[in-house]
Amino acid sequence: MKPVFPYPTLFGDLDLEVVSVTVDGGALPYSKISKGERTIALHQAGRERWDRATLRVKATLPEDELTEGPWHDVSCLAVLSEKTTNTRTSARLTRDTDGAWCGEVHLHRVAHLHRAVLGLTVVGTVDGVAGRVIGATDEDWYVDLKMAAPVRQREIEIVEIDFREGPVDWLRPFKESSWIIETTGDIPTVYLNTTAVEGLIDILGATGGSPAERLLRDLTSSQIAQDAWTAMFHTAISDLDVDEDGTPVMPTGWRESVLRSMLPDVLPGRQLTDALYDINERRTKGFGWSELQTHVQHAAGKRSRITKKLTTAVRSVDRTEEGGAR
Repeated sequence: MKPVFPYPTLFGDLDLEVVSVTVDGGALPYSKISKGERTIALHQAGRERWDRATLRVKATLPEDELTEGPWHDVSCLAVLSEKTTNTRTSARLTRDTDGAWCGEVHLHRVAHLHRAVLGLTVVGTVDGVAGRVIGATDEDWYVDLKMAAPVRQREIEIVEIDFREGPVDWLRPFKESSWIIETTGDIPTVYLNTTAVEGLIDILGATGGSPAERLLRDLTSSQIAQDAWTAMFHTAISDLDVDEDGTPVMPTGWRESVLRSMLPDVLPGRQLTDALYDINERRTKGFGWSELQTHVQHAAGKRSRITKKLTTAVRSVDRTEEGGAR
């Protein structure tokens, strides 16, 4: 969702390019940087331990607008952030002789956990107010610390972390939970608590094992999936843009995929546009929203295949009891 500001902003395109990356002074191989995917992969970057990655960036701005527009004291900032660790680093870019804005932004390994976002923000003085945002890139870069290949699109992230004593402060109030679903970013993330239930993470990440272990793995995975589908649906439906006549607009990215997948089961028999309008009306005006939660639960359970997994579990228990009776 693109923000709307109550003052003039740049209309033309802004572009941000990562020209090169060094890790502790050594050049990162080009195979780790994908300009098409706008993604940088820092895992297996040639050394097991490293401290700092330096991203050399170049930005292109609509120069005519900058010159003629109602703003002054314009600054161009490369902003590197990661929501998981609440880290935010800004680097001021300087204008080169060819009109491009260039500079470096540093990523310190100790301050990041999984995947950082690199974007461009242009600020200036407008109507006498300094520091107003007048432009930003529509598509950011990802800097992935866990992936060996620079791949942008993922269905969902899974992060194993200690909620109790780990590096992410906001997870600590949930130290008794086995997992938490976070859906505010570009990619939904499942945080698995490594200390809530001893041995659970090992079972979830294993293959094979005893019948009891396989049963536990299947049931737990299905429950996590159901929780994730439910959380993603509520996030997608609560963040809808509307057009001039108030009709909700289908979102993009994973939110669109979730709504297209679940709406036919949440509101069966409706056209997709009608279902989107109906559910947005129920959510914003309150009527019928609580009654609809049963359908949301059903749609999430259908996608997580939890009924099938429970059926298999019950049959397995029955067979075990029959074998013991003999």
